[in-house]
Amino acid sequence: MTLSFTKMHGIGNDYIYINCFKEKFTAEDAAKYSPILSNRHYSIGADGIILIMPSEKADVQMRMFNSDGSESEMCGNGIRCVAKYTYDIGISKNNPLRIETLRGILDAELFIKDGEVDTVEISMSFPIFEGLKIPTTINKTPIIDEPMIFNNKTYYFTAVSMGNPHCIIFVDNVSDMNINDIGSYIENNSIFPNRTNVEFVEIINRGEVRQRTWERGSGETLACGTGASAVCAAGFISGRTDNIILNHLLGGDLILRYENNIVFMKGEARYSFDGSVSI
Repeated sequence: MTLSFTKMHGIGNDYIYINCFKEKFTAEDAAKYSPILSNRHYSIGADGIILIMPSEKADVQMRMFNSDGSESEMCGNGIRCVAKYTYDIGISKNNPLRIETLRGILDAELFIKDGEVDTVEISMSFPIFEGLKIPTTINKTPIIDEPMIFNNKTYYFTAVSMGNPHCIIFVDNVSDMNINDIGSYIENNSIFPNRTNVEFVEIINRGEVRQRTWERGSGETLACGTGASAVCAAGFISGRTDNIILNHLLGGDLILRYENNIVFMKGEARYSFDGSVSI
């Protein structure tokens, strides 16, 4: 079987996009082939696979699979690319677009340049602060500066769900962090029954932060849109930042706004290349 795909990225968070309006490729296929096709040494290479599918409720449906084959509820950088692809190839010319995800239906406002989508602002819906719904094993709302010990050092985390779980740790300098060890430890900690994404955040000032991300099922990635959204909410409720922040991630910048209990995320979406692969 030959599978056609489009490689895209949102500030370096890269995925293999499958147009399921044309390709006979299912969620079961994505779970099976994501670990193979995402391998950066022996195949296409990506942080995972994202399916663009028909929806009975919205303009399109998005399903997202990590590089280990596990399915995630949402991907903030991925959904911006879904919006760009959907508009640019003419699946839907609606603006805003409505995109069905496991997080629910999210709105994407498109900013057009030379007839194509340049940047996208996503209404990321409301953050979840209830410990058991994130989910964690901690029955507390909200979970702010909760201690966790790793290698005899205490870290303090704030937990937020943006439809998928996030553990946010504010640090003095993100460049000094060995996040491979601590990220893996926290991702698989029993506190988080569904595992978790982990964000390490350095505050520059109340309106600007720097972030590194350990993504559940993928390891360190250049960016994480749901993680940046969780950081915006966590920084505000913990009193560290304002409700609007510029977030510098390894792959580029995102603008986040927390307003009326909704997080809005704005950033680029870019094509890398089209291709086909035999599976």
